Amino acid sequence: MNDSEFRSWLQSPSRTLIMGILNLTPDSFSDGGHYDSIQKALDHTMKMIECGADIIDIGGESTRPGSKPISINEEIDRTIPVIEEIRKISDCVISIDSYKSEVVKAALNANANIANDISGLTFDENMVKLISEKKVPLIIMHMKGKPLDMQKNPSYNNLIKEICNFFSKQILLANSAGIDSQNIILDPGIGFGKRVEDNFEIIRELQQICAMGLPVLIGPSRKSFIGETLSAPTADRIEGTMATITASLMNGAKIVRVHDIKETQRTVSISERIMGFS
Repeated sequence: MNDSEFRSWLQSPSRTLIMGILNLTPDSFSDGGHYDSIQKALDHTMKMIECGADIIDIGGESTRPGSKPISINEEIDRTIPVIEEIRKISDCVISIDSYKSEVVKAALNANANIANDISGLTFDENMVKLISEKKVPLIIMHMKGKPLDMQKNPSYNNLIKEICNFFSKQILLANSAGIDSQNIILDPGIGFGKRVEDNFEIIRELQQICAMGLPVLIGPSRKSFIGETLSAPTADRIEGTMATITASLMNGAKIVRVHDIKETQRTVSISERIMGFS
């Protein structure tokens, strides 16, 4: 999939898209340090595309629970050279996973296609203006707190209502800045300021979020709520991840953000057949 095809998909989301995770960090919870050279990152990118990834999501700062932010320059130094090298060999869709407008701007200037903001436009007041000017698709994610403290006793009176209210507010903010709703994707933020049961509730009640009328992305891949439920280490959570993906698709998710592309592609194919998609 290239940028033109992705923008066409946004106008009328049909098949499920697979977003492959490329963490260029030494400390991400699942694959930190695995792709610590440009060549390793390129090899993994091409492998993900060959296995069925539609989007490559590139991140230079870990946002695992308890993580601390890094400098803008360090994040740029980790991500931009890789984006530039990918662009020499592929026109695949690239999203930049950052809440810092200067990092996102550098990535878009290097021909990334999507801004993936885990703060949902709340951490950097310049982000909304940047996205409006660049006219690129935006992923708005819900998170309670910040990565450093988001898992310290998060609580909700009405989880789904609070998430939907947050999205309504941020969509209005984006629209008022000139960002078209057709360029917005919603991510309820599995594992970001959520208790174990909260994550299952999001998946179970996902249709309520999908009813807002925008494509919904879900990112359960290898996360701790699966590990705690199955008593499984990070590397042994594939079955749990695939089960959450199937349930999410059947409840309306349109994009899945994952580490394990081949397994996800097969899961998506079977799930879509169950749902009656050819």
